[in-house]
Amino acid sequence: MGASALILAAGEGTRMRSRLPKVAHEILGVPMVRYVVDAARASGCDPVVVVTGHGAETVERLLEDVQTVRQEQQLGTGHAVQCAQEAFAEADGSLVVLSGDSPLITSETIRALVGARESARAAAAVLTAVLADPTGYGRIVRDEAGRLARIVEEKDASDEERAIREVNTGFYCFDARVLFEHVHLLDNANAQGEFYLTDVIDVLRREQLPVVAIAASDSAEVLGINNRAQLAEAAKVMQRRINRAHLLAGVTMRDPELVWIGPRVTIGRDVTLEPMTFLMGDTSIGEGSVIGPDSRITDSVVGENAVVDSSIVEGSCVCDGVRIGPRAYLRPGTVVRPNAKVGTSVEVKNSLIGEGSKVPHLSYIGDAEIGAGVNVGAGTITCNYDGRSKHRTVIEDGAFVGSDTMLVAPVRIGAGAVTGAGSTITRDVPADALAVERSEQRVIEGWSKRRREQDDEE
Repeated sequence: MGASALILAAGEGTRMRSRLPKVAHEILGVPMVRYVVDAARASGCDPVVVVTGHGAETVERLLEDVQTVRQEQQLGTGHAVQCAQEAFAEADGSLVVLSGDSPLITSETIRALVGARESARAAAAVLTAVLADPTGYGRIVRDEAGRLARIVEEKDASDEERAIREVNTGFYCFDARVLFEHVHLLDNANAQGEFYLTDVIDVLRREQLPVVAIAASDSAEVLGINNRAQLAEAAKVMQRRINRAHLLAGVTMRDPELVWIGPRVTIGRDVTLEPMTFLMGDTSIGEGSVIGPDSRITDSVVGENAVVDSSIVEGSCVCDGVRIGPRAYLRPGTVVRPNAKVGTSVEVKNSLIGEGSKVPHLSYIGDAEIGAGVNVGAGTITCNYDGRSKHRTVIEDGAFVGSDTMLVAPVRIGAGAVTGAGSTITRDVPADALAVERSEQRVIEGWSKRRREQDDEE
């Protein structure tokens, strides 16, 4: 019998001091609630339902592939579960309750929590953690046999109980049927006037239904994020976790502390990542490539044995053996075919650079199609915008574009054609032709000397 998951993500997060809902804040380019959803799915939970509340529309836009339930009034975690009951009308097994602001939770821990409840045939299982500083958490009190005796909130704990370092994390696995039979028995007779899910555990204990507790193997997994400092701490933990996995899979990082990799990035073996490299979104790096230093690649594919040096690549495809940079900028829609080069201070947007072609330096290539074996000289600009519309430039195989050429689109340079340096090309150039458009050079003998003499007289 499969497990289901309910993720609580309705809180405002006032300590974040942000207009953005707390769970929408990103870690390595991904909203924190998405990590929890992915962990739940990876553990085998189905369905996965998220309770939204504060900033619900924003959160729901981030989770378009996830079933959501609105908690119109934020009246506590127990009330959030009540709001979600209808979504689990068919559930008849384990129901895991997770927090949307704890992005470090892993699928392994979720499976262990489910397994603990099911193996013990318990009504509920509580995930605990042993903390160096348990201040602010409810303490886990165990009996002589090591079984869960009770959960004591800090304000109600004795001095002896306050010394306990094992705490309640707020992660649970319930028998779904038992949970929904008891969650409506909660009351809000407390200082906050809220319905607390923790109280369900007390209700189950009073009815002598079995409740077990297991400790997380890594207390970092249950780190809740309530402010920007904790967000940064969680990001560092996630960075190290992801980087370690890639290192063990055959990726070289000169300094792992200075490499940031998003959770959806895939990297082949024998890739080298230099310091200050950022790989984000749906990005793939092929075997043997070298990325960095000072490079950012987002939602792009880089082939094998390519080099991206001190450059930005967004929404682009860089094929095998390509060299990018330094200080190049590939904007969305760009494809660079095998063994081509996009060099120093070159910007390319929505363009195709053909196999073996070179745009070595100081150029703008926009809305262009460049064939194979083309050389584009320094300072070349494709003038693609007329103030209303964008137009394409086509440069066919083997053409040679001289330095400082202005290509006023729409325009086509034929195969094997040459444009003279400094030309402004406004009409198509036939194959194998030479196009030169510039004023005839004038030389005025003695002009500079006469100018200096005039300056001296003044």
